[in-house]
Amino acid sequence: MLTTNEIRTAFLEYFASNGHQIVPSSSLVPKNDPTLLFTNAGMVQFKNVFTGQETRPYSRATTAQKVVRAGGKHNDLDNVGYTARHHTFFEMMGNFSFGDYFKPEAIEFAWNLVTKGFNLPKDKLLVTVFAEDEDAAGLWRSIAGLDDSRIIRIPTSDNFWRMGDTGPCGPCSEIFFDHGPDVPGGPPGSPDEDGDRFVEIWNLVFMQYFENPPGTRSPLPRPSIDTGLGLERFAAIMQGKRDNYDTDTFVALIQASADLTHQAADGPFKASHRVVADHLRSTAFLIADGVLPSKDGRGYVLRRIMRRAMRHLHMMGTTEPTFYKLLPALIQQMGGAYPELVHGEALIRETMRGEEERFKAMLDRGLHLLEEEKSHLASGAPLPGDVAFRLYDTFGFPLDLTQDALRGSGHDVDVKGFEDAMSVQRQRARAAWTGSGDTAVETIWFEARDKFGASEFLGYSTEQADGEVQAVIAGNAFQKEAPVGSEVAVLLNQTPFYGESGGQAGDTGFLTASGVKVAITDTQKKAGDLIVHYGTVTEGTLRPGMAVTATVDHDRRSAIRAHHSATHLLHEALRRHLGAHVAQKGSLNTAERLRFDVSQPRPITDEELAAIEAEVNNRIRENSQVVTRSMTPDEAIAEGATALFGEKYGDEVRVVSMGAGADNKAPWSMELCGGTHVNRTGDIGQFRIVSENGVSAGVRRIEAVAGKAAQDLTVSNEQRLTQMATMMKVSVADAPERLAAVLEERRQMEKQIAHLQRQLATGNVAAAGVDKIGAACLATRNVGETPPRELKGLAETILKQGNADVVVLISTADGKGSVVAAVGPEMVEKVDAVALVRAASAAMGGKGGGGRRDMAQAGGPDARAADAAFAAVREALKTMA
Repeated sequence: MLTTNEIRTAFLEYFASNGHQIVPSSSLVPKNDPTLLFTNAGMVQFKNVFTGQETRPYSRATTAQKVVRAGGKHNDLDNVGYTARHHTFFEMMGNFSFGDYFKPEAIEFAWNLVTKGFNLPKDKLLVTVFAEDEDAAGLWRSIAGLDDSRIIRIPTSDNFWRMGDTGPCGPCSEIFFDHGPDVPGGPPGSPDEDGDRFVEIWNLVFMQYFENPPGTRSPLPRPSIDTGLGLERFAAIMQGKRDNYDTDTFVALIQASADLTHQAADGPFKASHRVVADHLRSTAFLIADGVLPSKDGRGYVLRRIMRRAMRHLHMMGTTEPTFYKLLPALIQQMGGAYPELVHGEALIRETMRGEEERFKAMLDRGLHLLEEEKSHLASGAPLPGDVAFRLYDTFGFPLDLTQDALRGSGHDVDVKGFEDAMSVQRQRARAAWTGSGDTAVETIWFEARDKFGASEFLGYSTEQADGEVQAVIAGNAFQKEAPVGSEVAVLLNQTPFYGESGGQAGDTGFLTASGVKVAITDTQKKAGDLIVHYGTVTEGTLRPGMAVTATVDHDRRSAIRAHHSATHLLHEALRRHLGAHVAQKGSLNTAERLRFDVSQPRPITDEELAAIEAEVNNRIRENSQVVTRSMTPDEAIAEGATALFGEKYGDEVRVVSMGAGADNKAPWSMELCGGTHVNRTGDIGQFRIVSENGVSAGVRRIEAVAGKAAQDLTVSNEQRLTQMATMMKVSVADAPERLAAVLEERRQMEKQIAHLQRQLATGNVAAAGVDKIGAACLATRNVGETPPRELKGLAETILKQGNADVVVLISTADGKGSVVAAVGPEMVEKVDAVALVRAASAAMGGKGGGGRRDMAQAGGPDARAADAAFAAVREALKTMA
C-alpha cells in the first residue's frame, strides 16, 4: 500500500519524466490575485501565465499545491469532521500546459498514470465531458478504450470552467472512481450523484476559448491545460478506504489526538478527533505562510479554525493548552514534503500555544453562558443574535463556533440578529476580506514591461546616473509629452532610484535634462520589476526618448539606509533575546523612523527592550563591514540566512550580513534583502526604541529611530527632562525621586476621594429610603459621576446596611449610563438581577447586560434617561416580587 507521501512523490516524478517542471507549492496567501482570500486551486500561482501577463522558462509544470477552503466562496468549515471528504486544508496535485500540449496528451497522461502508474482497475473508472465537447469524448474512446456508457455528457456549467466574466475558459473532463453497488449513490449527472459511490478524483480543464463581453467566445491562439487531483481523496482510494480520514496521514494525526486526550479514536469523540486533525493542518500551514490569528481578514479565518479545534479538545476533557502539542505529529507526517513546517516550528508552536492560552481563559465562561441561555429557549427556538454576539465580543466565540456548539441541540442562531448587533457595536465593516495578495497592478504596467522590459537598478553603487526616458504616463495612459505642471509617472531604462519594496520607502530626488526638470516625490515598483518615478514637471517639457540625469536625494537615502540596517540588527537582537519564534511580520523604513512588526505572544518587557536596544548599539559601535552577496535561495538558507515566511524569492537573492558571530566567522546577522544599506554598522550612528505595543494577537510592533533621528530624540528627551526638573525645583539627578513622591501623594488623594464618594453615595441612598414593591424592598440611586467600577462595591455596601434587599445604582460618568443591580440572598430566588439591568439598559438605549442572578451590570449610551431606567426597573420588579 502506497503512503500519501509516496503517492505525492510518484505523481510529481511521473510528470517530471514527461517533460514537466516540478514547481514548489505557492504560499497559501495569494500573491497575484486580489480576489482571493486564500490559494484555493493549483492554477492560482499560474494565473498570469495563463492570461499572458507573465512568462516562465518552462511550458509544462506539475505541482503539489497547498490549498485552504475556509472562507468566502469556498468554505468547507461547517462540514469538517462530520463527512468523509470535507477539509479546510488539502493538497491539490496538478499538471499544467502553457500553450504546449492539449487534450490528447492531457487525457493520455492522466489515464496512463491512473491505470498504469497507480494500477487502478479500468472497470472502476468512468469519465464526464462537457456535453458539447465531442473532441474529448472521442479521445476517451480512442485513448482509454471507454465505451459511451462510461462517458457521461454533462450539459451544465459544472463541466465548463471560467476564470471570470472575461478571460480564458473551456470545457472540463473529470475522472470518477466507482466504489461499487454496495455503496449508496448514483453516477455524476444523476439525481443521486451526491452519494458516496462515485468519487471524483481528477478534473482536466481544457482552456481553449477566451470569454469576451457580453458572453461571446473566441478561440485561444495557444490552448492550455489545467488539471487538479485531490491528494487526500485519491490516497483514500489507493489505500482501499472510503473515508479520507482513514488514510495514513489522518490516522497518525487522529491517533496523536487520541493519545493526548485519552479518548478513543473511534469512540464517541470520533468527529472531534477529525476536526482537530484537519484544523491542525490548516493552522500550521497558514502560520508557516505568515498568517497570524487576528480580528479580521485571513487572521480571523485562522482564529475561527483554531478556536473550533480548541473547543473540540475542551469537549474531550483537556484542561490545559493541548493543540500545539500535536505539531510534532504533523511535522513527522508532512515536514519532509513541506520544509516550511520545520523551519517555522518555533513560530507555529508559540502562536498556537498563545492563542489557546488566551482562549481557554474565556472558553469555560462562554460555554457556561451558552448553556444558561439555551436552558431558557423554547424547543426549536433560535439563540438570540445579541447573545451570540456577546459570546463573540466578550468571550471570543466566532459565530460558527457557537453554531457548532449548538449542533444537535435543536437550536440554531438568529444570524440576522447577530449581524445587527455586530453592525451597531462595530464602526468598521465586518467583512472578513477587502482584498488580498499584492496590490492589483494596472494593465498599463504589464504593457510597459512587455514593451520595455525590466528596469535596471543602479542604486546599490551610486545615487546619480544617466538614463533614457522610456515612457511618460499620466491619467493611466502613455503620453507623447508632459508640459510644466504635469503630474507624471516616468520609466527609465536604468535608474539609481529605489522603488518602494521590502518595507523600504521609495527614493525622492530629481530628473534633469537641458531645460527640463522633474521633481520626484515617490518611487514605486510595478508589475514585479518596473521602477516607476512619480513626480511633477517643474521646468520644460518631458518627452519619451530624452536622456536625463537621475539624482537621488542623498540625505534622505542616507537616513533610510540607517533605519533599514538598524532594522536588521534589531531583528537579530529580538531573536537572540526572546527566542527563535520571533519572525518578521512587517516593516517600514523611512527617513524619519523604522517600524518593525514581529511574532511575539506577549508584550516585551521594559527590561528586555533596554537589553535589545543596548545590543543593537553595541553592534553599531563595533563598526563592522556590511557585506552583500548574491547567491541562490537554497545556498543562502544553508548558510543560515533569515528568510521571510511566505516570501517568494527568485533564482538569485541578495544576502546582507552584519557583525561577527561568537566564533568570529559566521556573521552576527544575515538576511535575504533587496534593500539599500550602510557600508559599516557604525554609519548608523545611534539607535533608540521609541515604543512597543501590540497590533494584533501574537504580533508586537516596535517603533524606533536611528542615525540623526535618534540623536535628535536624545537631545529632545534631555531637554524635556531638564524642563521637568526645573518645574519640580530639583536637579535632574533628583527628578525621578521627586516625581515618585508626587505620584504617591496623588494616589493617596485619589483613595481619599473614592472613600468620600462611597460614604456620600451610601449615605444618600440610606437617607432616600426604599420602595416597597411586592415582597421586595428596592433602593435606587443615581450616583452621578461615580466611576462605574465602584458600583458593585457600593451596591454590596448598601445591601449590608439591611434597609433594602434589592439595590439598583446608575452612574452617569462621561455621559453614559452604567447600571448595577444587586439582590440579597433572601430575594434571589424571586428576583433576577440580569433581568433588572437589561430593563434599565434598554431604557437608556443599550442592549443586553450580564452577570448572575444576585449581581449584574449593563449600560446604555443615554445617561439622561436614568429616571426612565429606574422606572423600567420598578416595572420589571413588579413581575418578579
